[in-house]
Parts: sequence; structure tokens; C-alpha cells
Amino acid sequence: MFRLLCPWLSLPTKCVNMKLSLHASTLTEKSQTLLQCRDSGTILVLYSSIFLYRLLLSHFFPYFLFLTSQNNQHSNMALLLPRLLFFLCCLPITIFISQVSAANNTKNFYYFCDDTNDRGNYTTNSTYHANLNTLLSTLISNTEIDYGFYNFTNGESTDKVYAIGLCRGDIKPDECRRCLNDSRANLTQLCPNQKEVIGWYEDEKCMLRYSDRPIFGRMEDGKPAYFMWNLQNATQAEEFNRVLRDLLDGMRSRAASGDSQSKYATANAKGPDDKTIFGLAQCTPDLSEQDCNNCLIESIEEFRNCCDSKIGARVVRPSCNLRYETSFQFYGAPAYAPSPSFSPPSNTSSEGKSNTVIIAIATAVPVVVIVSAVLIFIYIRLIARKSRIKFETKQEELYDDDDDGIDASESLQIRFNIIREATNDFSDSNKLGQGGFGAVYRGTLPNGQEIAVKSGYMAPEYALHGHFSEKSDVFSFGVLVLEIVSGQKITSIQHGEETGDIRHIAWRSWREGRARDVVDPTLNNGSESEIMRCIHIGLLCVQDNVAARPTMASVVPMLNSHSLSLQVPTAPALYGNAMSGIFEDMQLWEINSGTTRSNESTNRKDQDSLNEASITEPYPR
Repeated sequence: MFRLLCPWLSLPTKCVNMKLSLHASTLTEKSQTLLQCRDSGTILVLYSSIFLYRLLLSHFFPYFLFLTSQNNQHSNMALLLPRLLFFLCCLPITIFISQVSAANNTKNFYYFCDDTNDRGNYTTNSTYHANLNTLLSTLISNTEIDYGFYNFTNGESTDKVYAIGLCRGDIKPDECRRCLNDSRANLTQLCPNQKEVIGWYEDEKCMLRYSDRPIFGRMEDGKPAYFMWNLQNATQAEEFNRVLRDLLDGMRSRAASGDSQSKYATANAKGPDDKTIFGLAQCTPDLSEQDCNNCLIESIEEFRNCCDSKIGARVVRPSCNLRYETSFQFYGAPAYAPSPSFSPPSNTSSEGKSNTVIIAIATAVPVVVIVSAVLIFIYIRLIARKSRIKFETKQEELYDDDDDGIDASESLQIRFNIIREATNDFSDSNKLGQGGFGAVYRGTLPNGQEIAVKSGYMAPEYALHGHFSEKSDVFSFGVLVLEIVSGQKITSIQHGEETGDIRHIAWRSWREGRARDVVDPTLNNGSESEIMRCIHIGLLCVQDNVAARPTMASVVPMLNSHSLSLQVPTAPALYGNAMSGIFEDMQLWEINSGTTRSNESTNRKDQDSLNEASITEPYPR
């Protein structure tokens, strides 16, 4: 029996030959031991079963055969006995496998449960629990998002749940969703009823976190985090650290400059001893460029503290992760936005012919680009000039001092400067009232004629062609949103040394990733993700193509939910400053006039003005 037990003594007593530093008890000692030693445990149970089977077979089975030989009716049972014994001996293996099967998917899974009661727990089958299940199911089943970043919310008030799913930049969409689904199963099992939970799966292939507090667009400082490093040191530490520092700084800059869908960068560099260093940097795309920079800078500092001169290490945080390894590439090709690669020309016997082709292409391409740019510029200037002439023609004054007067129900079109002077620059003392479509002001023209003016914003299709629809109101709403966010009027926005109308400047800044530059400084303390989403929605509403604008019914859920993916807005017509001089005239000034009654009392005159200031259908400019 001792010899049968001897193999057990050879089992390793330490299953993990790796140093692991965890913040905030990311992995408990019990679960760590179970996950990383279960292979040895399986061997242990197997030895136990074999020992039991041999013991029963060698001692109990001969005695049972002797008894059954005395009675022939039990001979069949004697033949079945070995099978029965084998089944009984395999039972411990079956039980053990069932106990650890739930832990199979948790291999290489690192997680954090906030059990400090800072966030609290939720009750099973509560509204919060139902919202969490719905949210995670929606996140994992979403097939419209193919860039590996999910941020959704569900519920209201204290039952509102926030969730973020992020996959590494080289993970394909199907594999990403499978990874997130496995992470969901692990987190709900390992952190039951916890409100604040985060987990990383299989070498940071994916991260899943959820909470009852807002987590979008926020850099999580410090905890929870975990670090890993290779125990081997670089042979030429000084040269290795210099190459590594340049590699990490380059990836940090590239990852931080990513867009709202991906902040991911990989790179490699040749180190000492002709060994290649491979690196990866990634932030959650909802972070600003500055926050992503700061998160990765802190991770680089952690490398210097924990992993100086190590040939491999990683720092993993909720908002970013940074990793490098030597001599093996641990990541694949980008799955969402692969960077173009250029192969050097091969040195073959046809080198002269290849050089000729390259020179011809290098000469022809710039010429074609320059000619195309000139033609496009000329075309845009001609279109802009025609549009300006058309607008200026429509802006001619329609009143005449020699006429007998204009009927009070007829709409006038008068230059903006004259309207501003007539209403005393839209003074509150001249304000007649406020309607659903804008404020109404009283004014007096130079010829003594009284007018009522209603202000608003005119959609391009109405200004140019007189076409009016419900999408015209969407355009006006979009302008108002952009004015609120920028804190400037539509025609007076100042952006550095650039002046123009808000549509073009906001679109240009959004396209170049500088949308934050047009935001009113008083909103700096607000949620950056909410502000950027408002700018995005505003640009969708002010598109020149009527069909491309969303309906007001769809704008409301866009503002209320982060789960809806937004389309990419198109550039405004006559992109640039071509319309900056005439956009002011696209403001809608709806005017009703009345004849001066000098022989009536002031009270009577005011009453007549109010009666005659009826709001009519706007006239296309």
C-alpha cells in the first residue's frame, strides 16, 4: 500500500512558478490555488481511484468469488462484480471533475470583486439584478459593433447599471463576443451579487466590467490593477532599457491619439543581442487623449518600479493596459483598423525596369493629385459664387417709400442689419412674446412702417428651394445644440484664428479629433462623453442631405442612451469658409408689417401692433 501511495509524494507542492503582484486582493488565495493546481489534483484523484480499484480487486473480489461459488445462482453477479467495482472507483474522478468543471473557464482569468461594501451588493431577482442580466445579454449579443468596444447602460435611478466591454485590438468580433460571454459567466459566478466587478480573460484578450456608478469616459486611478513580469533580466540592461523606453513612448503616443472606436497600438524594436522586443498599448476608447496618455504614463512608471530590466512584463488597469515581451510576438494583426504595411522593393535582375516604373509613378501621382485639387478648388469657388449671388439677389429690399403700404398679412424679406436696427438690436423692451417657434419682436422701419419679427434658423433646402418638411425642424434643433455646446452664435464662432459658421468649424474639429476645442469653457466640468455625443448628434441634424438627418423621434433615444450607434455625419456643403459670409442670411426672419397710425393714442397703437403681429408661414429666402 505504501508503494501505491508513493507517487502522490512526487506531486509538486508549488504549482505556480511565477511572481504575481495583485492590488486589492484581485485573486483570492483559495481560487488561485484551485485554478492553477487543478491538473495536479486530477492526478491525485486518479491515483486514489486506481489504488481503491486494486485494493478491492485483490482482497475483496477473491473472497466474494469463494462465496458465490457455493451458490450457482450468484455466478452472474460474480461476473458483473469487476464492472461494478470499476464504476465505484471511477466515481471519485467524476465527482472531482464536476467540482472543477465550473473553474475550467476561469483559467487565466483575473478578476476583482468590490467586497469592501463601498458599492454594496444587490439582491437576487431584484430590479437591479434584472437590469444587469439584460444589459450583459445586450452587450454580448450586439453584432452591429465590430470594433471591439461596448459601453451600455440600463435602468433608472438607483437601479441603473453601467457596463464596458473591451477586446484587444487583434481579436476578431466573433472571438471577442465569446470572450466577453465567458467573462460574464465567470464574474457572475465568482462575484455573486456584487455591484462593482471587473475581470480580464486570457492574456487580456478581453475585459468586462460593470458597476452601479458612471464609468464612461473616466480614468480609473490606481486600483484595481495587477502586474506580471518575467523573472529573467536582460543581459545588457542599460541598452535594453533605452530601446524599451523609446518603444513604450511611441506606442503611448499612438494609442492616445486614437479615435472613439479604438485606442490601440503595437510595435516592435530590435534590442541588444539581436533580440526583438514586442509591445502593446491599449486604452478604453471613451477616454480623452490626455487621460489615455496619463494612464499609460503611470503604467510605464510601474515598469520602472517593479520590472526594471526584465525581458517581459505587463501592467493591467481598468482604463489601460501595457505589455512587452522579448523574442516572441504575443499579438496578431489588427482586427479592426489594420495599419498599412509597405514592403521594400526586391533587388532582382530587373532592377533597372523597376526603377523606371517607380520613377514614372512617383512623377505621375503628384501631377494627378495637384491637377485634381486645382479643379476641385475651382469648382467649389464657382458653386460658392453662384450661391452667394443667388442669396444676395433674394436679399434685396422689398419695400418702397412711394407705395401706399403693404398688407399686414404679407411677409417681407429685409436685410438683417435693417431688422437689427428696427428692433433696437432685438431688445427685450421690443419683445412681443415667445412662441414654440421662436421669439417675436416689434420694430419700426426707416419709412415709419411697423413690423413684427420672428427669429429662427432656416434649413438649406428651404432657403434655396422653398422646400419645407419636419426635417427642417431637425436642422434648427441641431443648430441650437451646437450653439449651446460652443457657447457662441451660429455666425460668430471664433476658433483660434479661424472664424466662420458653427457647422463647418464643428464638423472640421470633429473630423480631426479636436471636437473638444469648440466646447464652451464653462462646460469643462461636464461629462466629456456626453458633450462629444451632443456634438455628434448636432452634426447629424444639420446635414445638408435631408434624408441623412435623423427624425426627432430618433434623436431623443440618441440623447438618452449610449447603446445606440451613431452614423458618421457628412461634411456641410461648400466645406470651408465659402458659406461663412452668407450663413448669417440663413437665419429666418419672419416679418409682418403694419402702417403707422400717428393720429391714434399710444395705447391704441400698441394694441394694433399686437393684433397685426400674427405669425404666418415663412417665405423661402
